[in-house]
Amino acid sequence: DYELELMPLALDQGVGCVVWSPLGWGRLTGKLRRGSPPPKQSRLPKTADDGPPVPDDYLYKVVAALDEVAKETGKSVPQIALNWLLQRRSVSTLIIGARNEEQLRLNLGSVGWNLTKDQVAKLDAASLTTAPYPYWHQLGFTERNPFPVGRG
Repeated sequence: DYELELMPLALDQGVGCVVWSPLGWGRLTGKLRRGSPPPKQSRLPKTADDGPPVPDDYLYKVVAALDEVAKETGKSVPQIALNWLLQRRSVSTLIIGARNEEQLRLNLGSVGWNLTKDQVAKLDAASLTTAPYPYWHQLGFTERNPFPVGRG
């Protein structure tokens, strides 16, 4: 798993990653909402299942946090998600996909500003997962092995 094995190694060695599909195959665009179907013009019904499986409750928890921060900042949910990723020490750049020029312009609005530490902490908390064994056991050794994101 990249986040649990390769990302700590990359941090230790001073190497960043290139994130492909940083909006999670469209899941982090704000178009998916608990109890609501995706918009009719959306490609989400076709593309959301292409990526790795994500439990619905987890997805909606993260999207709710993104939405809350978007309202605080006046930015869009995708802009918050992209900016959040770009603030990670382990991320060098993102490969974004846009269906049209409007989406591209909106996505480009994710740079030139930064989320506050409190906003990053809110998003980190919403996306927190319990690391599987043996990683939860290794959490006590983080002083020797850098950990890219908080884990419970």
